[in-house]
Amino acid sequence: MSYQAQYRQKLVSPVEALDQVRDGDHIVVPTGVGEPPALLGALSDQRRRFHGVQVAQILPVRKFGYFDPETLDHVRHVAYFFGGASRAGGQAGWVDFIPSYFSEMPQLIERGLIPADVVFALASPMDEHGYFALSLAADYTMAALAKARAIVLEVNPQVPFAFGACQVHVSQVAALVENDEPVTEVGLPSIGPVQQAIGKYVAEMIDDGATLQIGYGGIPDAVVMQLTNKKDLGVHTEMIGDGILSLIEAGVVTNRRKNYLPGKTIATFALGSRKLYQHLHRNPGLEMHPVDFTNDPYLAGRNDQLVAINATLQIDLLGQCGSESLGPVPYSGTGGQVDFVRAANRSRGGKAIIVLPSTAKNDSISRIVPTLTPGTHVTTGKNDINYVVSEYGVAQLRGKSAKQRAQELIAIAHPDFRAELREQARRLNLL
Repeated sequence: MSYQAQYRQKLVSPVEALDQVRDGDHIVVPTGVGEPPALLGALSDQRRRFHGVQVAQILPVRKFGYFDPETLDHVRHVAYFFGGASRAGGQAGWVDFIPSYFSEMPQLIERGLIPADVVFALASPMDEHGYFALSLAADYTMAALAKARAIVLEVNPQVPFAFGACQVHVSQVAALVENDEPVTEVGLPSIGPVQQAIGKYVAEMIDDGATLQIGYGGIPDAVVMQLTNKKDLGVHTEMIGDGILSLIEAGVVTNRRKNYLPGKTIATFALGSRKLYQHLHRNPGLEMHPVDFTNDPYLAGRNDQLVAINATLQIDLLGQCGSESLGPVPYSGTGGQVDFVRAANRSRGGKAIIVLPSTAKNDSISRIVPTLTPGTHVTTGKNDINYVVSEYGVAQLRGKSAKQRAQELIAIAHPDFRAELREQARRLNLL
């Protein structure tokens, strides 16, 4: 049977595709805009016909109808990472949470520690060889494809066909649905003077020829804005966004001086504008790979001069970072922060950089604290931390004593809190 004949045979409506789901199934959905809106919309509308179904995903971008505390016995969301759609449910306790390093999620799925009975994913149109591309998020989904009983793809002509290890063949697919609505776009965050100041310090630490891992947020975008005078930067990251695209278009990112996978921008998911998604389409200079490839500290660390830039919410005077909760209240998740901190530490000439504004709540609270707020979920530990950057400067902690770390961090705290931090450090015998 031809590939086109197989395609037509498997083409169904979104409601008909739900016949692939059984009570008690765990449905794996890709990161962010890789989520399939027609399938998840149909599941939401039909959720009361199921019992014990769980939908697992990092960073949902739409709050579908199944995000409903009244129908948890039917369909329930399981978060690998909290975002705007899932955060309130996580904080209220009716959205469950599986902590893990992003790089290890495929392994957890392969070993059966995270279930994957069905995959729902957004995909590009099929090519002449019978392949679809999960260009917007290869992440853990490629591992789930190998474990799932049923693969259901939502084919959208606006999804690019990217290169890399992100393809699935029509022969593997149980059902196909079609949808031509625009792929969700995610705009750039706002940048204020604090973000600009932090971005300036970080940009000064990035040398020509460095390879970048940079995420989403005001500070990363402030960094990007100040890199336009750099030369021959490379990219090996988990997320590709419009900030990186702007550097590619400006000729700043060339990947020419990368010693590992030279000439290639490497990422595992995309989050940004339609222009970004179009940039992925059959682009020989860009590859989308599963997250156990992009984020593996050993593999990513093979890039010389790897600069990893990640944000935290709070840091204590030993250098422990609480990047995913506000005290015991969940806010986001571990994601790839530790993966890339460790990768940059391994890299020859690498720099692992943690960024944070010095204060919160209109300068009323210091984010640099003597000890983390009780219940805080520790993300990056004291043994992994290296550079910390606030709007007041750069602290370098790796190889430093506890006393030296306290001094370094107090020096980049907001001036209004430095005296108090010194006093607290003395009480902790850190000064």
